[in-house]
Order: sequence, then C-alpha cells, then structure tokens
Amino acid sequence: MAEQSHILYAREASLDTPEFRRVLVESGLGEVRPVDDEARLKAMLDGANLIVTARLDMEGKPLIGVARCLTDFSWVCYISDLAVSAKAQGLGIGKGLMDEVARQLGPSVAISLISMPDAVGFYQRIGMKRMPDAFWISRKR
Repeated sequence: MAEQSHILYAREASLDTPEFRRVLVESGLGEVRPVDDEARLKAMLDGANLIVTARLDMEGKPLIGVARCLTDFSWVCYISDLAVSAKAQGLGIGKGLMDEVARQLGPSVAISLISMPDAVGFYQRIGMKRMPDAFWISRKR
C-alpha cells in the first residue's frame, strides 16, 4: 500500500462483486464466506442496505475495506461483514469504517455484529460492548 495515500470513506449504493470478493479473500474472511459462489456474493451485496467502503485516494481508487450492513436507519444496524485487506490491517481502516457507519446512521441507531474469534480484541479496543446473550441458528450450507 502506498505510504502517502489517503483513505476515502464513503457510502456506496452498490459494490462490484469481484471487488467485494477480493477484499473478503485478502482480509481472511474468505475462509468463512462463500467466495466461490458469485451468485451468493451478489445476493449478499444486493441484500445490504448500507455499504460503506474504504478506498485509497489514488488512480483507480482501489477498495481496501468494506462494511456491509443491514439496518432500519432508526433503531439498529447489523454489520454483516467488516473486511479490511491484510495489507491495510493495523492502519485504523477498520475503525474508520466503523466510524463512518456510525456517522451515516446517526446517534439514535445501535450497531451490532458477530465477531470472528480473532477479532474480538479489535472490537473491544474501539469501544464496543461484548454481549453475552446473543443467539445463533447455523446455516445448512
């Protein structure tokens, strides 16, 4: 990643499926997301009603991070994916994405997510509260 590049955070109405797939793979989330099923990735993007991106402010505006969210814009927002390319991890991009999601939603909307085990510390460091009473029904595929 270019040292002098600035990061552009923005809400995007849609996202290119191959670009989304690349960031999932580069972030490590590709191990637990259906990255080999393009139709399903497209459906995941189509179903999100808030997509916030982090792009390098340089030619081509390469995507380096994405927050894919579902929200009612009134009470709660669920972050389905928070992915940052490995080459950009540790630079504050994840926190920047979370801050932009919060900015887009405003102060009256709560934010929730389910963390990957190795990311729990990140969410605690940025001030999220761990909730002991969440529940889950697993996918069949």
